[in-house]
Parts: sequence; structure tokens; C-alpha cells
Amino acid sequence: MQIDLKNKNALVCGSTQGIGKASALALAQCGANVTLVARNEQRLMQVKDELPNLNGQTHQFLVADFQNPDALAEAVQKQLNSSTAFHILVNNTGGPPGGDVFGASLVEFENAFTQHLKCNHLLAQAVVPGMKAAGFGRIINVISTSVKQPLDGLGVSNTIRGAVANWSKTLANELGSFGITVNNVLPGATATERLSTIIANKAEKTGKSTDAISEAMKNSIPAKRFAEPCEVATAIAFLASDLASYINGINLPVDGGRTKSL
Repeated sequence: MQIDLKNKNALVCGSTQGIGKASALALAQCGANVTLVARNEQRLMQVKDELPNLNGQTHQFLVADFQNPDALAEAVQKQLNSSTAFHILVNNTGGPPGGDVFGASLVEFENAFTQHLKCNHLLAQAVVPGMKAAGFGRIINVISTSVKQPLDGLGVSNTIRGAVANWSKTLANELGSFGITVNNVLPGATATERLSTIIANKAEKTGKSTDAISEAMKNSIPAKRFAEPCEVATAIAFLASDLASYINGINLPVDGGRTKSL
């Protein structure tokens, strides 16, 4: 089997680092035209220059802040008005800061709800008309294994990720008849800047070293290691392809077996 995304246009959010960047690289490697979305223009330019274009693809980027959903939607709509439709949407953005749920402020919940669910929804509303016209669409949300098993110390994230998962399943039911699939990829502990921050915070709270925290986390995973971002990106590329045309409305853990529930 070969993942072929030639002549497909992909919009990849949070694509200057971590899983977002790895996903953009993987989709471009499979032949897609990739539009990067993030708030740091310099890093966007750097990643754009790294994207392969073996099939003569055209890659672009949009500068947008996920704390400003209206401006994000406007930027994407402007792009749609000046070019062709997007066939693939990868909703991905940095997770909320860690901390227990009981002590979380309403502002923390509101910010996370805006950054994740609101932005995902506005982006889907922008790209779905073009997907319907093409008879092909892939919406892939990068969320967390916490939708199956809440993670200690990530109270706000657990809450918001669950909301996104249920939004996604509902959307999958509504759009399936148009050749559009909506799926969630649930990364486990992945070697990204976010994981480094989580480890550092745990070390500060417990007085243990970052190495000790890291090893304990690895030992809780059957694979005994962290994922590489490219391993998550491979799952995203598969779900974006024709090969996954009958996979819809699922939560796909890519976690080395860490999640204890089915």
C-alpha cells in the first residue's frame, strides 16, 4: 500500500513544531500541497522551506493566533477565496497548561475552549463546503489519550479534550454521507516541547530530577519509550488518504500501549 495525496490540499495547524510540523512534512512527502498555520511567521517560513515538493507541490503558510478564532477563520477564508479548496484539515494546537482541575480558573477553561473547540469548529465550517463539492474530505483532530483515560495533573486538558472528541464524533455522523471523514488521533507521551514542559513542571513540584520523572513516565508505557512526532504523523497521513475511506468517527491512540482501556 502507498499513501498517495497528490493533488490534495492540506491545512495543518500548529505546524511549526512537534506533531504539527511532523504531520506537515509527512503529508508533503505523500504529495499534498500543504498550508501551514501558526502564529510565528519566522518559524513558519523555516518549516515551509523544509517541506518536500517531489511532485512540484505548492506550499504556503498563514499567520494566525488560536486565541483569536475570528481572525483565524478570516485568514483561512481569505486563503479559500484566492485558491482551491482544502481536502484535508489537521486540527492541532498546543495543549492547556498542566494543573489539577479543582484549582483551575474559569479563564483557563475559557481559553482552552476557545483555542481548541471553537477554532476547530470555525475551521471545519470554512473547509467543509469545498470538501462537499470535491466529494472528499478528511478532518483529523490531534487531541489526547485523556479522552479514554484522564491524565493526572492535566485537569483542564482532560475536560476540553473530551469536548473536542464528542464534537468530532457528532460531526463525523453528520458529514459521513458526503465522503468526509472526521477522526481523532490520540498521541501518548511524545517527544515534543510540551512533554518537556510537563516533565519540568512535575520535577519542580515533586523535587525529583527531570531524568527521574522521564524514566518513570517511560516505564509506565509498554513500549518503554516516548513516541517520536513522526510516528504520530504517520497515523495522520494514513487517515488523510483514500486508504482510510471507511474509517470514520474513531479515536486512534498512538501511545505505545499506555492507555489501559480499550
